[in-house]
Amino acid sequence: MDKFWLKSYPAGVPAEIDSTQYGSVVALLEDAFSRFAKRDAYVCMGKRLTYAQVDALSLQLGAWLQGCGLAPGARVALMMPNVLTYPVAIAAVLRAGFTVVNVNPLYTARELKHQLNDSGASAIIILENFATTLEQVVRETGIRHTVVVSMGDLMGVKGKLVNFIVRNVKKMVPAFSLPDAIPLARALAIGRRKTMKPVAQNHDSIAFLQYTGGTTGVSKGATLSHGNIIANVLQSEAWLQPVLNKEPKVEQFVIVCALPLYHIFALTACCLLGTRTGGLNILIPNPRDVGGLIKELSRFRINMFPAVNTLYNGLLNHPAFASLDFSALKVSNGGGMAVQKAVADRWVKLTGCPISEGYGLSETSPCATCNPADMTEYNGTIGLPFPSTEIAILDDNGAPVPIGEAGEIAIRGPQVMVGYWNRPDETAKVMTPDGFFKSGDVGIMDANGYTRIIDRKKDMILVSGFNVYPNEVEGVVAAHPGVLECACVGVPDATTGEAVKLFVVRRDPALTAEQLMDFCREQLTAYKKPKFIEFRTDLPKTNVGKILRRELRDEPASARQSAAEAA
Repeated sequence: MDKFWLKSYPAGVPAEIDSTQYGSVVALLEDAFSRFAKRDAYVCMGKRLTYAQVDALSLQLGAWLQGCGLAPGARVALMMPNVLTYPVAIAAVLRAGFTVVNVNPLYTARELKHQLNDSGASAIIILENFATTLEQVVRETGIRHTVVVSMGDLMGVKGKLVNFIVRNVKKMVPAFSLPDAIPLARALAIGRRKTMKPVAQNHDSIAFLQYTGGTTGVSKGATLSHGNIIANVLQSEAWLQPVLNKEPKVEQFVIVCALPLYHIFALTACCLLGTRTGGLNILIPNPRDVGGLIKELSRFRINMFPAVNTLYNGLLNHPAFASLDFSALKVSNGGGMAVQKAVADRWVKLTGCPISEGYGLSETSPCATCNPADMTEYNGTIGLPFPSTEIAILDDNGAPVPIGEAGEIAIRGPQVMVGYWNRPDETAKVMTPDGFFKSGDVGIMDANGYTRIIDRKKDMILVSGFNVYPNEVEGVVAAHPGVLECACVGVPDATTGEAVKLFVVRRDPALTAEQLMDFCREQLTAYKKPKFIEFRTDLPKTNVGKILRRELRDEPASARQSAAEAA
């Protein structure tokens, strides 16, 4: 395949990466533990862990896991927010020769039961705040070993105070009964008396099962090998070279880890890339507490800030955010959802650091494309293919379309998943015979190799035979000064087949539907203009901050009708 986009690469970024320098993710981790032993690796609520401590603690926890008699490659679920135990547990599971199954801690009992059973997990490490959810379903799963973690674990004396506040003041730990579970401290104590046995692993060994709705909405595990993860970490590092080598150089990158580590974006861009480069990750357990997040950031001179559009927007709309020191900020990575121009413009004006938007999926470990790290202004694209990565734009028959035409974005590279866990039928739907993963996203690539996402295929709205892409409409509406957040979906319409419905959270309480309609009329051709507008106090989101258009679209027709009449 002609990689014509290489002509647009920034100086210092290689066309290919060599992932053979590490035989497994464990080798990558242990190399960092050795090279950066004295450095701080993670900080959470003021308590720090060095690389040497993460090394020692993960060996202890790994030894305990091995002592449980788990089968080689057994799946171990991790169900926690960003607390100090999380990165230790990731390293422990991998070093012990097992597979990490990351679980959203806010899952309902039904969702948790599905993921545990689908993955075949036989052990789980879970924060006590969510143990009551596990209690409801544990007997209906294959879980045989449970470690219960507290928020204050690994924090020393301060941890006791943290636990007292979490349990007794904020009352964030519902009563639960898991008679066979043991506390983290007990597991570590047992592990200290054992020796973890090294396990032979290679690029084909399975490192993570990363659950995703994929392109169909059915929750399934993207099977990510050690080779997939190594490749994406090294690709990401290569992409950052123009910034890493720019004067003044930073001895240790300070990374904001506000996105949850159970999400593939934070897992790779914060935890693993941070480890590879010897960085310091600031773990934020609750990024929804924007005031608390800003207070935590005020203690650091941050260098790297991976986030989604929703988080950037939330920070920009908090009065205290402008008081932070951004003089050391070198990289702002946007991903997970489209970065809106209005947000990008405000961010660079305030921080002086443009948002470099990228693109990827759980199935691609996740990064597939990104804008240059040293870009100077927002361009509305998802950037260029990563080193060792090919992007094809395909028509409905799987054939490449000409440059400048729309089609489905397909990705081939060493970061593309092995397949969906135990779902060869679903894997076959998304993989082409020549190894491209079909993303389900519609995009256009220009002659310089930059790709612009139009939207997901299933989110496209068909109005009288014309295609309307929600990202375009939302991008326009978000630029209105009276709008805080917005989302649009297609709703049935007797005349046009589908019509555009807009959901809006006001910034200006006085904003009216008529004012927004007039604004859209100025910016959008007639068939793209919303027919219905509904104002809401908030919009449904994933824990990462992605707006859930599906929930808005799947509301009962009666709710849509009443909302339309109200608007």
